[in-house]
Amino acid sequence: MENQNKKPRKLILELGQMITDRLGRKITTEDPEYWGLECIVTDEMAEVALKMKVRKPKTLEEIAKLTGKDKKHLEELLAEMAYVGLIEYNWENPRREKQYILPMFVPGSAEFTNMRQSQLEEHPQLGRFFERMTFEPLEKVTPMVPPGGAGIGMHVIPVEKAIRSENKTASVEHISHWLKKYKGKYAASPCSCRMSRKTYDEGCGDDVEDWCIGVGDMADYLVETQRGHYITYNEVMQILKKAEDNGFVHQITNIDGHDKIFAICNCNVNVCYALRTSQLFNTPNMSRSAYVARVEKEDCVACGRCVEYCPAGAVKLGQKLCTKEGEITYPKQELPDAVKWGPEKWDENYRDNNRINCYDTGTAPCKTACPAHIAVQGYLKMAAQGRYKDALALIKKENPFPAVCGHVCNRRCEDACTRGSIDEAIAIDEVKKFIARQDLDSENRYIPPIVQPSMRGTFPQKIAIIGGGPAGLSCAFYLAEKGYKPVVFEKNRKAGGMLVYGIPSYKLEKDVVEAEIDVLREMGVEIKCGVEVGKDVTLDELRKEGYQAFYIAIGCQGGRRAGIPGEDAPGVMTAVDFLRAVADNEDYKVYGKTVVIGGGNVAIDVARTNVRCGAESIAMYCLEDEDHMPASQEEVSEAKEEGIDLNCGWGPKEILSENGRVTGVVFKKCVSVFDEEGKFNPVYDENNTITVPCENVFVSIGQSIEWGNLLEGSKVKLGPGNRAIADSLTYQSGQGDIFVGGDVYTGPKFAIDAIAAGKEGAVSIHRFVQPHTSMTIGRNRRQFIELDKENIVVEEYDNSSRQIPGYSASVDERKHSFRDVKQTFTEEQVKAETARCLGCGASVVDENKCIGCGICTTKCEFDAIHLFREHPECSRMYKSEDKMKVILPYMIKREVKIKMNKNKKDKK
Repeated sequence: MENQNKKPRKLILELGQMITDRLGRKITTEDPEYWGLECIVTDEMAEVALKMKVRKPKTLEEIAKLTGKDKKHLEELLAEMAYVGLIEYNWENPRREKQYILPMFVPGSAEFTNMRQSQLEEHPQLGRFFERMTFEPLEKVTPMVPPGGAGIGMHVIPVEKAIRSENKTASVEHISHWLKKYKGKYAASPCSCRMSRKTYDEGCGDDVEDWCIGVGDMADYLVETQRGHYITYNEVMQILKKAEDNGFVHQITNIDGHDKIFAICNCNVNVCYALRTSQLFNTPNMSRSAYVARVEKEDCVACGRCVEYCPAGAVKLGQKLCTKEGEITYPKQELPDAVKWGPEKWDENYRDNNRINCYDTGTAPCKTACPAHIAVQGYLKMAAQGRYKDALALIKKENPFPAVCGHVCNRRCEDACTRGSIDEAIAIDEVKKFIARQDLDSENRYIPPIVQPSMRGTFPQKIAIIGGGPAGLSCAFYLAEKGYKPVVFEKNRKAGGMLVYGIPSYKLEKDVVEAEIDVLREMGVEIKCGVEVGKDVTLDELRKEGYQAFYIAIGCQGGRRAGIPGEDAPGVMTAVDFLRAVADNEDYKVYGKTVVIGGGNVAIDVARTNVRCGAESIAMYCLEDEDHMPASQEEVSEAKEEGIDLNCGWGPKEILSENGRVTGVVFKKCVSVFDEEGKFNPVYDENNTITVPCENVFVSIGQSIEWGNLLEGSKVKLGPGNRAIADSLTYQSGQGDIFVGGDVYTGPKFAIDAIAAGKEGAVSIHRFVQPHTSMTIGRNRRQFIELDKENIVVEEYDNSSRQIPGYSASVDERKHSFRDVKQTFTEEQVKAETARCLGCGASVVDENKCIGCGICTTKCEFDAIHLFREHPECSRMYKSEDKMKVILPYMIKREVKIKMNKNKKDKK
């Protein structure tokens, strides 16, 4: 802090020295105890405070005697001292006479100074003052703190419904106990930790208001000093419920001894200093409750919800199946109870490390392989139990378009499925398609609830999504779920992007796409079709309308040309243009012979669409051999069934035309497609050619991005393939308020990749539009590891064969129709197929890291994780003044253990 040019204020130095609990430390002007007080405390305030002593209640009369000041003036001064946060007051005496207290720094005055926005704006250094006072006094003492916290700071109190009735509980372990004790005296106030972190741009994106609940006399103090407002019991319960929905940890103050608190806080681990005491110093005794979580493995399906929400990073995904060497033993966090402890044992990156999803030995391959990391094992289990709507809700945690993906996903989950190494993979996508049918019926439709980190209603920030394809719509979905009202701008007549204009209806009916988009509308997303940003309205004009962030996901809307002679002749079209034309008009006609150049799924879509448009014959030509074609085996088989002629190992050399019309294509033999480094670098035999007569040529060798004037005047930079350059984690471009996702960032991929990107875009935009929030700290990196399928033991399993969906029409009938004739599984097929799942994964709790908050139990849909009262000693509450009476005996026992361990090692 900049105190070098200021004359030290003696009274502030004395006051900081008196309040600090850093034993043996001589406070200087460089210490937070000084500069944190210096900016808000006058010398007269300091003079009075020095007479009061720390945590020694004094009435006005008593302070007047100590200071010799006029009572009227003194009362005004004390009110001002309370207003800035230096002192507090209560009426805890037999005569219920108001008494003033000079509190410790934390919990106490450092917090109070951070609970009013205007004060923080005037003195932003108060944010760091609070942060330092929750760190520096604890650096050395944390390993020596016994269970229960010894009267230091805060204490985790479990989610009440997580405490099972068979547990013998103590009253102080129940939030209801404290609410009854202080009945009728509650006030909600801003969270000082959330406010403090924002002063140095480490906010978490939460609205700061009303997360902390003052009880008893503290409620009056908060209201009278303009830090809070009174709330009812029902409003308290609403705050607690909203906190649990968001995964926030309940904590109570722990400095006043048995059966006394002054606040209940609802803490986000990304900002909370109280939780930091255990997480950074790796000392769970500092905050843990009397409980520890355990997973009942047989009921767990590795959905990962507990992992995602665990504030301590104590739960990670592992595997349920044994290895050939036996059951996996998972590592446990080292504890400081019997080893030397110092900075080398700390975890300063705990907020990121707590978001590691699984152990190095891996977890269920289906969840790992899916770009969106959907809880496949979880929704299969729900479907097996007939809980179809619950299954749909679980899928939508990661994918808002399960019906769409049930039709067009490239099924990487099935490719990775462990069952596939035994016989055939689970028909995961077909089960998902069955589940998602509910969304097509408006009566059974699942509309996700809004879960936002705010007690003040939906967020007001305006966000524009440019492009209504899967990435843009996914981003809009998850922003709406977070409490925003995003607006989607789509240049086409209908939203859906390539889902509507690039995938033929015989694979994905348009009403399926529309039904799932309707869910977004019901969630409050506005979709403006027929508006091209960059042409009809510019980004700058939208900024003037109040839009604070943009997610650009316009996809790859253009087709790529082959760069060969004759490709500009009438009768030559790119795949993208052709599929778009047919999407607009299914009566589109194609006459004569057709040649399709390309071997991917899109090329097959073009070929099969030509069948339905009346082409005389259709022949496909691609560079790869059939085993290495980009198209899936299923797509290739369906194309052959419909009479499409497949020719592998040929590349286009020239398109022939006569009298302004295509007459044929010259192909040259492809000798190799990739070079020795695996890069696409085809080599041809120029002398080995064939000429294929035709009237129509459709080029399906890739797609291009058509930016138009969208980025005009922006700082967004483009890289290879005309793709937008952005941060690989946040997707933020060179223009701070512009984020990109989907094909404009990655190049052409699949719908599920775009959907996954959309969710990450929503995470980034939420953090961006909430002022002073970190874009990266505590962010789930979504990194999963696949278990070793070569090292598992499967002792018994359902040996039934994979179920196959039927068709409602013959091959001859369906190749003349744009209707989707592939049927959905029957309920009996769903039961049979889900029974084949091996249940590879399971969550694993590191009991040494668990702080017993119970949040994990509120997220589990399978009743597979519970709290157990294994640390009853953690419920002992002590006065701060008595902390050394508790710490010293524990410290001595710990030192004995350390010496014994050292002796054992020396003998070895």
